[in-house]
Amino acid sequence: MDEIGAIKQRLRESQDEMLSTLQQLIGINSEAAEPEKDCPFGKGVSDAFLYMLKKAEEDGFKTVNTDNYGGHIELSAGENADGLTMGILGHLDVVPAGSGWDFDPFGGEIKDGRIYGRGAEDDKGPTLAAYYAMKAIKDCGIELKKNVRLILGLDEETEWEGIKYYLEHEEAPDFGFTPDADFPVVHGEKGILIFDLAQKFKKTGTTGIELRKFTGGNAPNMVADSARMVIYSKDQSLYDGIKDKVKDYREETGYDVKAKGAGKSLEITATGISSHGAEPQKGLNAISILMGFAENIEFDNEGVNDFIGFYNERLAFETDGTRLGINLKDEVSGGTVVNVGMIEADKYSARLSINVRFPVTLDDEMVYSALGKTLENYDIGVVKKKYQEPLFVEKDDPMVVTLMDVYKNVTGDTAAEPMIIGGGTYARAAEGFVAFGAKFPDEEEKAHQKNESASIENLMKAAEIYAEAIYRLCV
Repeated sequence: MDEIGAIKQRLRESQDEMLSTLQQLIGINSEAAEPEKDCPFGKGVSDAFLYMLKKAEEDGFKTVNTDNYGGHIELSAGENADGLTMGILGHLDVVPAGSGWDFDPFGGEIKDGRIYGRGAEDDKGPTLAAYYAMKAIKDCGIELKKNVRLILGLDEETEWEGIKYYLEHEEAPDFGFTPDADFPVVHGEKGILIFDLAQKFKKTGTTGIELRKFTGGNAPNMVADSARMVIYSKDQSLYDGIKDKVKDYREETGYDVKAKGAGKSLEITATGISSHGAEPQKGLNAISILMGFAENIEFDNEGVNDFIGFYNERLAFETDGTRLGINLKDEVSGGTVVNVGMIEADKYSARLSINVRFPVTLDDEMVYSALGKTLENYDIGVVKKKYQEPLFVEKDDPMVVTLMDVYKNVTGDTAAEPMIIGGGTYARAAEGFVAFGAKFPDEEEKAHQKNESASIENLMKAAEIYAEAIYRLCV
C-alpha cells in the first residue's frame, strides 16, 4: 500500500473517534459572549479552544496558545524540512443557535447518517476533518518537508480580533487553506460590508398607536428567522381591528404571523426561515414579513411610518440591492447580495443591521457612494461597522491547480471548476490562502440555519481530501 493509501486507511479506522470528538466539541456552546478573565470571546469559546488543545496534546501534537485569542496545533516537518509552513485556518466559534430546532443545537445527535448541532458544518466538523487528516499522517509515521499548522480561530463569526492577534504574535504560515466554504476550490470571495441604517424619530404624543418595540434577527450574517413587534394604544379597542388585519395578512401571504395581548400592549410576531447571509435568497426574512404587515398600522409617529415605508420600498424581500441602488456587478463574480440581519426599533429610533457582499473587482467606497445617492431623500444615516476586502486568486495559481487536482482525484468529479463565493472566510486573513471545502457541490447548505447538520460520509470524504492535499503540498 502506498503512503496516501495508508493515510486513508488510517482515516477510516478513526471514524468513530472523530465522530465522538465532534460530538464533544458540538456539546460546548461556543457562541460569542462577553469577555471574562482569560476568555476574550466568552467562556464557551474558550472551553472549545482548550478542549481542542488538550485533545491534540494527548494525541502527541505540539500546541501553542496565543493568550487565549487563538492558537495552533502543529505537525512538525522531518529531518529534510525546507523551512516553510502550511497553515489550515479553521474556527471553533459558532453563530447563535436561534430557535425552532428539532434537535438539541448542542447535542451532537447522530441520525440517518448525519450529525446535528451548531458548528457541525460551520466550522467544527470541517476543522476536525482537517485535524484527523493531520493525525492520520502523523499516525502513519510519514515525514513531511513542511510544517503543518491547524490554526484555531475563535471569533470568525464576529470581529476577527482573535486571528488578527494571533498573526501579530505568531509567524504567519507561508500558504494554506481554510476548510470553511465549498469544494472544489474557492479562488475568489466577494467583499463584505456590515453597516447600520439608523434613524431617530421626533417625539410625538400617544393619542394613537405607539411602537413600543420592534426586534428581530440574531446576527448580521444570518437571515432573521424571527421578529417581534410590540405596540400600545390607550384605546385598546383598536387591537381587535389589528388582530383581524394580522389574520387577513396571514391568509393572503401564507406567512407565519401571529398577534396576542401582552398586558396592556399587543404583541405581533413573525417566523421566517434562517439561512447564511451570503445566500439570503435561500431563507425567508422574518423582519421583512413583519415590516410588510406594519404598513397596515397607522402609527402616531410619522417618523415610524416613514421608516416602515422606506423599508418596504427599498429593502423588503429583495436580496440583490437593486431598489437600494447598490446592485453593482462585474464580469468575474456577478452581482451584489444584500441581507437584512437585525432590527432594533422603538418610538424613539430605528436601526437595521445590513450585510452586503459585493463583487471582487470593486471596493467599499463604490458601494457607499451608490447607497448615499439612494439615501439623499431620506432622513436615514449610515453607521459603518465592518469591511472585509474581496479576495481573488487566478485559476492557474499553482496551489489552486494542486487542490483542484486532489479534489478531482478523490471524488472523480472531473468537470469541477474553481468558484467565487459571497461568503467571507479566514482565507482573507493571511497571504497565500484560499478556501477549500468542506461543503460538496451537491450538498444543501445547512450553516447558520436551524437543524444545522453534516453528512458523516462527506465529512470523512473531506478528511481524505485534506489528507491528500497536505501530503501533496508538503512531502
